[in-house]
Amino acid sequence: MSNSYSIRSTKIGNSAGFRLPAEFYREYPQFANADGWIEVLSPDTAILRISPQSGDDEDAEDSVMMRLFLDFAMTEALKNNTLQPYTTEMSEAAGELIAGVQLDDELLEDG
Repeated sequence: MSNSYSIRSTKIGNSAGFRLPAEFYREYPQFANADGWIEVLSPDTAILRISPQSGDDEDAEDSVMMRLFLDFAMTEALKNNTLQPYTTEMSEAAGELIAGVQLDDELLEDG
């Protein structure tokens, strides 16, 4: 099955890119937010390969949430000037807090 779609060159931020029509994403929603690459075959021919997002949607959501949290934490730390170097003493204190803690094997297999 081969469907053709018209694309248009467009400016995206400080870069250039190609705009795909909405119809493409309606028919192939698996390509939304996918990464890919382009291979130039000759001076006037190129192939675009789009790789659908693979993996668990929950993992992707967890990744986004972690990035949002870390962005928030960094913003707050910079705003309040609370950053400080991680010292040997801090490492030792953390080690004391978790000394003797046993992890459940099931948790290790799942995570």
